[in-house]
Amino acid sequence: MTTMTPMTGWDLFEDLRAAQDEMMRAARGRGWRPGQQNDASGAAAWAPAVDISERKDAYLVTAELPGVKADEVEITVEDGLLTIQGERHFAHDSAEEKMHRTERFYGAFRRSITLPSHVEADKIEASAQDGVLQIMVPKAPEVLAKRVQVRVGQGRTALKPGKAAKNGS
Repeated sequence: MTTMTPMTGWDLFEDLRAAQDEMMRAARGRGWRPGQQNDASGAAAWAPAVDISERKDAYLVTAELPGVKADEVEITVEDGLLTIQGERHFAHDSAEEKMHRTERFYGAFRRSITLPSHVEADKIEASAQDGVLQIMVPKAPEVLAKRVQVRVGQGRTALKPGKAAKNGS
């Protein structure tokens, strides 16, 4: 009696794709990002991912800081530069656990963002919840958009005929 052994196919290209995916996962976030500072050795220190959005009256800076306590984050504003810094501590006891993979960043972090000149730095507020830091940067009142109403059918214009020509228009 002959028994057949099932053959497992080997696809070199599938192995290469899997290796490439693994390398991309390992390298994700390790490259330089705008606003990220270098340390004294020239190597890029890790920096949290940041989203910056704009509202009518303020800018909102949102940073991902899972595992960092709010009281361990320092936020400063100096010469138009908003800086977020702190440290995420490695939480595993190496004597008790054998690490197989470490993809998260640990240690000191620093992220600096250049602010527009039209913000009220003395009114900046920050809050943190569930590992997400939110910094509200209010705009100065004089830069808030003003809506100009367009009058319809009143038979008069803002400029009298002939004035536009005198002003070079």
